[in-house]
Amino acid sequence: MKCFVYALKSDVDGSLYIGMSSDVSKRLKQHNSGMTSSNRHRTPFKLFYSKEFETTVEARKYEKYLKSGIGREFLKNLRDQKSH
Repeated sequence: MKCFVYALKSDVDGSLYIGMSSDVSKRLKQHNSGMTSSNRHRTPFKLFYSKEFETTVEARKYEKYLKSGIGREFLKNLRDQKSH
């Protein structure tokens, strides 16, 4: 089963949320409808980045990477490039 690692950007404060799902569009709708209580105050979100993987094991490793300091730096640099 294919799996995606994604990063959402908050329209409220510009912060990023990193997650994993087999259906990114469905997951984005869940976030924006307030179904994720920890992020409810940061909605709405827009899809900022996603990458597809063949297995959940690969996706989980990449999600962990993006949540690390180096991975967050990668996303920050990507965000800065997109804003120019």
